[in-house]
Amino acid sequence: MSLVENAGVVWKHVCADLRQKMSEDTFTRWISPAVPVSYEDDLFELGVANNMFSIWMEDNYKDLIVESLALVTGKVVSLKFSEGYQGENEEEAIVEKSTSRSPSKSTGNSSEKASVPEYIPGYNPRFTFDNFVVGDENKFCYAAAKAVSSAPGKVYNPLFIYGNTGLGKTHVMQAIAQEILSRRSRAKVEYLSSEEFFNKYIEALEGRKLPSFRRHFRSLDLLLIDDVQFFKGKERLQEEFFHTFNTLFNAHKQIVMTSDCAPHEINGLEKRLVSRFECGQIVDICPPDYETRLAILRKKQREQKLRLSNEILDFVAARIKSNVRRLEGALIRLTSYVSMMNVEMDISTAQQLLGTVLEEENMTKITIQNIQRHVADYYDLRVSDITGSKRPQNIAFPRQVAMFLSRELTEESLPAIGEMFNRNHATVLHAYRSINKKTESDMQFKILLNQLRKQLQSS
Repeated sequence: MSLVENAGVVWKHVCADLRQKMSEDTFTRWISPAVPVSYEDDLFELGVANNMFSIWMEDNYKDLIVESLALVTGKVVSLKFSEGYQGENEEEAIVEKSTSRSPSKSTGNSSEKASVPEYIPGYNPRFTFDNFVVGDENKFCYAAAKAVSSAPGKVYNPLFIYGNTGLGKTHVMQAIAQEILSRRSRAKVEYLSSEEFFNKYIEALEGRKLPSFRRHFRSLDLLLIDDVQFFKGKERLQEEFFHTFNTLFNAHKQIVMTSDCAPHEINGLEKRLVSRFECGQIVDICPPDYETRLAILRKKQREQKLRLSNEILDFVAARIKSNVRRLEGALIRLTSYVSMMNVEMDISTAQQLLGTVLEEENMTKITIQNIQRHVADYYDLRVSDITGSKRPQNIAFPRQVAMFLSRELTEESLPAIGEMFNRNHATVLHAYRSINKKTESDMQFKILLNQLRKQLQSS
């Protein structure tokens, strides 16, 4: 196999991985036009059109591409951009797209019955309800999303979906959008991340086009916002979204949002926004169980020409438990290896190729939010009590416990921990010292603290 052919095989699998991690618009605009040039001595050369593309890719997507290269090849690969290459989709990719993501009008006979299009521009064609594997941990979310797509603005409005990264929140949102657009091709639908909403808002402010911005977003039939936790701390943006939310809600237009935590757990979010987010249906997505993980792998494998044995699929499903994205990434790595090396996959090779991933699986990632939830549950409080301003002893002491564990079990700095508790770093340091001192004199409390640690490390 030549270097170019080898690069092509690797790049094909990298693209499959990247398509899952970014919006279809971003993928089409920046990734699709890139051309695999060569892959030699752990250096991958990627061809782009010009200096502008090279600089933008270097600044914005290099780390993500390198991560995917490591996932596919199973080793650290350096990335180099070379200019002067014209990809097949180059001309199409750099054309400015309309902010509305409705599909083009049909050129067929208008009297014909509308059929579900195979692909709706602006969305990942794989992110549909048919491709969503339903298990016990996500069936309520799936049912709520289906209900919203069947009767937008009439049930579960707003729909707020929360859960950790890689569990399918974006899949569900895009499935809702595509389902509605397949039935109402002229529906005004906007799906974007909170960062994209923020960028559009800033552009409108700088270009003195705020009235146009407001007309667009407040006249939508369906607004889907991903990762609304990034609204925290942005007061003017929250103000703008508050009024957009109210306009759409009062007009019975559907709003769908996702976050990594429940609305009341988003620090730095105005209470009136929290109240709006909680006035509809809130659903969470949990990590899939073994049966669901195996079903996901089998479904994903049916989409590929190459097949792995049931033994390998069982191995992957049993060992990778954290999220769907990592599960799919493992499948991509194994199938790409089999494709490139033209060999049969066995357990020993799979274990070697997935070594880093399996190590990460064994290391439970403890976050400040997890700590806040566990401590609040133990003391029969709400997370908002832990992060709020109230100071009675029955709240202040659990808050100190949570701060202590955050300092001990995470790598976050004192200021970062303070921000999560709406306090300054001095308060966190005082809490840490106070709890540490109490463990020296109170053996019963020390045992309790150890129990909380074990629960967090095994959750």
